[in-house]
Amino acid sequence: MERQKPIHVLLVEDNPDHAELLRRLFRSYLVSNVFCQVEDGEQALAYLNREGKYADDDRYPYPDLLLLDLRLPKVDGFQVLEQVKSSPKHRHLVVVILTSSRNEQDVQRAYQLYANSYLVKPYRMEEFTDILRYVGLYWLKWNVYAKTSS
Repeated sequence: MERQKPIHVLLVEDNPDHAELLRRLFRSYLVSNVFCQVEDGEQALAYLNREGKYADDDRYPYPDLLLLDLRLPKVDGFQVLEQVKSSPKHRHLVVVILTSSRNEQDVQRAYQLYANSYLVKPYRMEEFTDILRYVGLYWLKWNVYAKTSS
């Protein structure tokens, strides 16, 4: 069986507890992945655009999957999503919204901006863990990514 190349995940999440839970769950999958986290939208855009410290591709690899919260400091998740999906350089990037907002306008806006998926963080930790487990299985183990040109 051919060895799978690592899947690079960028998490944009300002809640350290949610970030740590994701990190632990994603480590438990039988697939190699590289997990990086930033805490606000400004850092996310700098990461994607290879600016400042994020210019080091070995330390900060370009992601295959962007897990994006909407309510972020500095630059909100909608602005990040809009910039990603309007850029020829980034629009291929898979963006999964992972937020606490159940607001129908937020859901509609995210899909209008071409989010690949919209998931609501449940309040109960057991449900949150279940969602993250299935997100991990789908995006890290089952999904097939297009090859990126170098």
